[in-house]
Order: sequence, then structure tokens, then C-alpha cells
Amino acid sequence: MVTVLVTGATGFVGRRLVTTLAERGDTVRAMTRRPADYEGPGDPVYGDVDDPDSLSEALHGVTVAVYLVHSLGDDDFERKDAEAARAFGRAAAGCGVQQIVYLGGLGADDDQLSPHLRSRREVEECLGEAGVPVTVLRAAIVVGAGGISWEITRQLVKNLPAMVVPKWVATRTQPIALDDVVVYLAGVIGNDEAKDRVFDIGGPDVLTYLDMMRQAAAEMGRRVPPILTVPVLTPSLSSHWIAFVTDVDTTTAKNLIDSMSTEVVVTDGDAVRAVVPHQPMTYRESVRKALRDAEAVAS
Repeated sequence: MVTVLVTGATGFVGRRLVTTLAERGDTVRAMTRRPADYEGPGDPVYGDVDDPDSLSEALHGVTVAVYLVHSLGDDDFERKDAEAARAFGRAAAGCGVQQIVYLGGLGADDDQLSPHLRSRREVEECLGEAGVPVTVLRAAIVVGAGGISWEITRQLVKNLPAMVVPKWVATRTQPIALDDVVVYLAGVIGNDEAKDRVFDIGGPDVLTYLDMMRQAAAEMGRRVPPILTVPVLTPSLSSHWIAFVTDVDTTTAKNLIDSMSTEVVVTDGDAVRAVVPHQPMTYRESVRKALRDAEAVAS
């Protein structure tokens, strides 16, 4: 039986993954800074990636560790995320962990990567520096109730009668449903074929951000608002604009927007399907699922 530690167990992806792993019979540890408040499946354990001394106890006896931690809400996120990943990798190696699974970000490996995506690449390397085999799943926007990127799309469509948008809305991306991300994560955990490999994951649709807003509006039963694209709108101005019309904070919005001028599409979808056979849902299907899940939580 596999013992899996899930960091970020109370987060957007983590809470869904913990449920899936527990349902299939894995022994699950949910790492959190507030274990006394944890109400999900699995065994809550204290751990904080910013406190290296707390990690060995959380990782003791663990077969696979899933790393779902980032600091997008911090202005110094690149340094903090690298230090945390390096400490986690060392602790995992010291405890005999056999695999680390990390959810990273899509994007070509070149000097055009945004600070956000560049940080995700650095974390991939830092996690494996101490020798534990790392499996990386690289995704673009993850569509699901409560996800930051989806909430930006949903709230923009819901709240604005018209949109003045920057030119990055024409950038292509390949969104994927939360449910499909969880399938892929669960599929590579403890899978020897996946160790020390990087996989691109995405849904079947390659869309611009403007396409996504239009399709989301249609699924929400709303009239698509008039849209005017302006050639120059800096990440800083864009982040203040998003913070004004959504509940996403300015720092997180800016760090995400920095990446929206970078095309993020799958370059090799066959690789992951050979290891985890699965057909992900379309963008419209993922939007409908996110809306249903939000309604279920609200009711």
C-alpha cells in the first residue's frame, strides 16, 4: 500500500486529490499548518515548507510526496518558492521518499518565460537536487470552482457590462479541468513509468483568453459583453483592473498576468496518455462542471 503525503491539502487541487487518493485506498497524509482545523479525509499532519525543521516528521514513512505549494501572493515568491522546494527535497531524501510529484506550469523552455513560469521551472529542479525522483505535470489554466484563474474569468464575465482588455487576451493557452488534473496526478503517483519525467497535460481545446471568456459567458447564460482590445495595458495596470472587478488580490493578479503573454500549450500529449490513459473534458464541459460544483457548495 502506498503512503502519500499531500502538501497544500486544503488548497484548490490538494483537497480534491486527497479525496481521490483516500477513496482508492491509499494511506493519505494531509500536510497543513493547522492540522487541528483539518476536516478532510486522510490523516492531518503538521508541516510548513517555510519551516524546514517541521518537514521530517511529516515525511517519515511516506512513499510518495505530492508538492502543491506556491507563493503567488508574495512579491518575493521566486526566492521563497526555490528555498522551500530545496528544503522539501532534502527532507524527502532524508526520509527515504521514493517519488515527488509536482504540478508545474506549461510553457516553452526559453528566456521568454514570465517570472511565474520561470519560478515553476526552478522549483522542478530544486525538488530533485537531493536525489529523489521527481515527476512533473505541467498545466496551463486549471478550470474548477474556487481556482484563481477560473475565478478571474468567471467574475470578469459576470461583473463587467463591457471589457477593455489588453492584447494578451489573444495569447493561446490550453486549459484543463480540475477533475482531469486530479486523474493525472493520481495516475502518476507510485507509477515507476512516471519517475524522473516531465509531462505536459491539457484539455483538447487550444483557445485564446478571449475565446475562453466568450465560451464561459455562453455557458453562464450571459450576453457576451462588448470587448475592446487596447495595445498597451501593463501587468501592473491589469492587476489593479482585475483586483477592482474581482476578489483576487493585486499581487496574485499581477504574478498571473505576467504569464498571460506567454503561449502555454501542450507540445507532447501522447507521453502522459501512454502512462495514464485518459480523455480530458473540453473547455465548455469543464466550465459547466465548475459552475455545477459552485452551485452545490452554495446550496
